[in-house]
Amino acid sequence: MNQFKNILYVAQDAIAHEQELARAVSLAESSQADLTVVDVVPVISAGISMPPGGPISTQLQSDAVSRRRAELESLVTPYQRHGRIQVEVLVGQMFLEVIRAVSRNKYDLLIKPAENPGFIERLFGSGDMHILRKCPCPVWLTRPDDKPNYKRILAAVDFNLDNLPDTVQQSLNQQILELASSLALSDLASLHLVHVWDAPAEMTVRSWADNPDEAGMAYVESERSRHESAFNRLRDQLRDQIGKEAYDYLLPQFNLRRGAASTVIPEMAKQLQTDLVVMGTVARTGIAGLFIGNTAETILEQLQCSVLAVKPPGFVTPIKLSE
Repeated sequence: MNQFKNILYVAQDAIAHEQELARAVSLAESSQADLTVVDVVPVISAGISMPPGGPISTQLQSDAVSRRRAELESLVTPYQRHGRIQVEVLVGQMFLEVIRAVSRNKYDLLIKPAENPGFIERLFGSGDMHILRKCPCPVWLTRPDDKPNYKRILAAVDFNLDNLPDTVQQSLNQQILELASSLALSDLASLHLVHVWDAPAEMTVRSWADNPDEAGMAYVESERSRHESAFNRLRDQLRDQIGKEAYDYLLPQFNLRRGAASTVIPEMAKQLQTDLVVMGTVARTGIAGLFIGNTAETILEQLQCSVLAVKPPGFVTPIKLSE
């Protein structure tokens, strides 16, 4: 995890932070990274006839910021012996100001307890989903009752087998492997890797063949073999990345599953009682409007564990520093 040098921790009011903040402090310390703890207070208006910016609302806003800053400073005081922790209070809408802070200060990791709205069967609220979609750096959303140390980590990887070597996808997979293996080693957790494949043209092949069953089976086996070969190359890449000794200690489990990733990955996370899923959220870069894939969004909406979501280099956030 030494790749992180500038970490942002989002400490929303009314959410317990002791365990999550302790993890962020420990990560910053082990990575020799800077750590900033931030919260966002809403814009305050003194009343319907007094819009924001007037003398009364300005004073109310200043008081709210000062009060929240004092609370954050109290929150981080027990950890200051580990190194200087910066505190900042922003004003505006949570996800917008957090993403702007990431862009402005070049944070390379965002850690935030999940909103966990009680009125829906979903761990991540709308603000969390906005951050997952649009934040340019890796986003680590934690369960409010997260464990001090993870026991099971699931890393989801994908391959583009139809085109020339895809350096963007390779880079994304490398980040996922590095983060998942590093956390598994530091937490003494088991590491499970999953790649979901399918044979989308099976019915077409069957419809055109003289022997539909034989042709269909041959096509499916050919697709499975292609994905298995790519998965095996990733296995070798992970061994080279972390070293044989660490690899033999981890003994990562590789799971090649046929089906739809949007169904298989949440089901597997549930079956394994996974504490953390590490996954990519987009495979194309440089397009400001393309910030998350439909499959990734469907997966995230179903997960009930912490998630570390990664975007490839070159991702462009649609959020501007000022509007």
